[in-house]
Amino acid sequence: MNRINVLIAGIVFLFIYSCGIKNKPQEKQASLVDSHDYTRAVFTGGIEGPAVDKDGILYVVNYSMEGTIGAVRPDGIVTLFVKLPPGSTGNGLRFDHEGNLYVADYSAHNVLQIDMNQRKVKVYAHEARMNQPNDLAIMDNGLIFASDPSWKNSNGRIWRIDPDGSVTLLEDDMGTTNGIEVSTDNKTLYVNESVQLKVWAYDLTQDGDISNKRLFHEFSDFGMDGMRCDVKGNLYITRHGKGTVAVLSPEGKLIKEVILKGKKPSNIAFGGKDGKTCFVTLQDRKLVETFQADYPGREWNMW
Repeated sequence: MNRINVLIAGIVFLFIYSCGIKNKPQEKQASLVDSHDYTRAVFTGGIEGPAVDKDGILYVVNYSMEGTIGAVRPDGIVTLFVKLPPGSTGNGLRFDHEGNLYVADYSAHNVLQIDMNQRKVKVYAHEARMNQPNDLAIMDNGLIFASDPSWKNSNGRIWRIDPDGSVTLLEDDMGTTNGIEVSTDNKTLYVNESVQLKVWAYDLTQDGDISNKRLFHEFSDFGMDGMRCDVKGNLYITRHGKGTVAVLSPEGKLIKEVILKGKKPSNIAFGGKDGKTCFVTLQDRKLVETFQADYPGREWNMW
């Protein structure tokens, strides 16, 4: 082959290769969304939560010391909101449509409720059989669901907490249950297993019963933590150790992954003026990062 033919062949190869890159499915590409710091590193390595109230205030657990909840103003300034009772340590946070804040109190096996006006903390539900209530999800009608992992045994459970505070075991002998979320239409419950790298979906009734368990998505590497849905039904999952937020379609397909600065995101919430701002807690950086989503969050839309 002469030099001209070699040159032509090289040009053709580069053209085909570049077209292949451009036409790669979006689900295989990482997103270069601009993630930036929202707070300073004023939290402990147990930073979690987060949840946004109707006034746009962000609440995050373990501000300055374990057993606290910090309030983050829209300008990023953090102040102490409340100290939890002795022996209690917060993890996941959720608001209901009436503005009450619920706390997964993993060290005391409680779900706590906080009166936001008086800053009074009370035990909403207690279950001694819980390993450690980790994250919470809530239906529009106020029913609460809690993931309950045993990290030592790599297994877990799902519990439901009714408005009267009664606790019902929905499923036992699962993998390491962690992130949990209710779909936008309140008809599906999502639960992930951090160690097993699986996301499960269940049919969900208005009474909070679950059925028809099915594999929604399975990753091949890195763990998972908190999850939230947007108003279109897309599921946002923090990838602990990978430093991304994976976005799954309502059909369970990976749409994209948002690259963060930190490597250990623990949870995510939606807020901001239009509900499209994502707040992500980073355990390795001990602060909150933020990025813009395409659609508002389901929980923000309740307000």
